[in-house]
Amino acid sequence: MKARDVMGTCVISVGPDLLVQAVANTLVKNGISAVPVVDHAGKLLGIVSEGDLVRRAETHTEHRSAWWLDMLGSARKGAADFVKSHGRKAKDVMTTAVVTAEPETSLSDIADMMERHGIKRVPIMHDGQIIGIVSRANLVQALASGQTDLDVSPSDEELREAVVAKLRGHRWGQSMINVLVQRGIVDLWGVVDSEDEKKAVRIAAEETPGVSAVNDNLRVYPIGSGF
Repeated sequence: MKARDVMGTCVISVGPDLLVQAVANTLVKNGISAVPVVDHAGKLLGIVSEGDLVRRAETHTEHRSAWWLDMLGSARKGAADFVKSHGRKAKDVMTTAVVTAEPETSLSDIADMMERHGIKRVPIMHDGQIIGIVSRANLVQALASGQTDLDVSPSDEELREAVVAKLRGHRWGQSMINVLVQRGIVDLWGVVDSEDEKKAVRIAAEETPGVSAVNDNLRVYPIGSGF
């Protein structure tokens, strides 16, 4: 399987000048652990994860080294820690060395990237734009669906695109939902806001022409529940 077969296509991003508190609200509201930072043209500038927001002055969790450690430590690291804990905008706290991949990158290579760089997600790029994100959860979802050792046929690719497009046509279908397709069978993964949304997503997938069966693995977490 390739990155394009499992990536989440509902990519929420923020601008570089968005205030840190608003970035945190974006993570909590959408139930995600990281958000790409893009410029006005959609170019990827960096990514802000929960880890970038853990050490903050507002929550009194910033690094506090002993004075003698500060003297022995590098001035560069001290400055970087200060920026992370006191920076006011996304561009101040984001990680700029972002590891990315292409839609045709194999899941094995994606897993290697995550392990080698100690990261939890890989943005998928095409023509300089983010078209999806593969997270550790997506790899686990593929494993749980029994699809990791199988090749996805062109018809399954088209069917996945059709289901995703159908969901995007509804406001309730634009949440953090991922779609996997193998031999006409659709696996739905992700988070929805209510049981009604969960049922609507399943029905929308079932009535998509070409779908032979739907495995509903969606979980219900109300927006802002901070799961």
